[in-house]
Amino acid sequence: MDRSTRRGLLIILSSPSGAGKSTLARKLMDWDDTLSFSVSATTRAPRPGEQDAVDYRFVSEARFKAMVAENEMLEHAHVFGNFYGSPMAPVRDAIETGRDVLFDVDWQGAEQIKHSALRDHVLSVFVLPPSISELRRRLVNRGQDSAEVIHKRMQKSWDEISHWHGYDYVLINDELEVTFERLKTIITAERLRQAQQPGLVAFIRNLQAEFEELT
Repeated sequence: MDRSTRRGLLIILSSPSGAGKSTLARKLMDWDDTLSFSVSATTRAPRPGEQDAVDYRFVSEARFKAMVAENEMLEHAHVFGNFYGSPMAPVRDAIETGRDVLFDVDWQGAEQIKHSALRDHVLSVFVLPPSISELRRRLVNRGQDSAEVIHKRMQKSWDEISHWHGYDYVLINDELEVTFERLKTIITAERLRQAQQPGLVAFIRNLQAEFEELT
């Protein structure tokens, strides 16, 4: 479907660390280069090499709190002394021009987004590992974290998994390519929802006019 004929989707991907969410997100970006990640706002200082509006939108704490108070954030959280959140305006602009936006958030962020002003355009997908032992194996094999960090991630994983029922779709990522194909199928179908096709009403009216003219 041509992007000009539809609204974009706000696509939420959530999972415990190690279930494959980040890999699936990268594959989605390769599959459709019109997809983009939401750029979060944060009150922390930029790190070396980070660019404003590319890596994050860097704002003051006062500005961040004002955006929350004015309902300009889709979701927000306070993490390790800094605020993080997803500004609504750029996401709304993307949706209105038929561009899909990806969100990599936990279940709490997903809940906030699903109750936001853009809730009608949300597609939420939770990615499960095939087993807890496989989840741990993947974390170990990544070679990115210490044993202590892996332990903490494993401790947190069940809390995240326990919120699976709050999502539109749940995928068990036992085989990456199969899971990816299923995810593409979901997105393709969701793009055809009535709420995503603003021109349908006018099209139906034209059909009605043509019907009345011919009959």
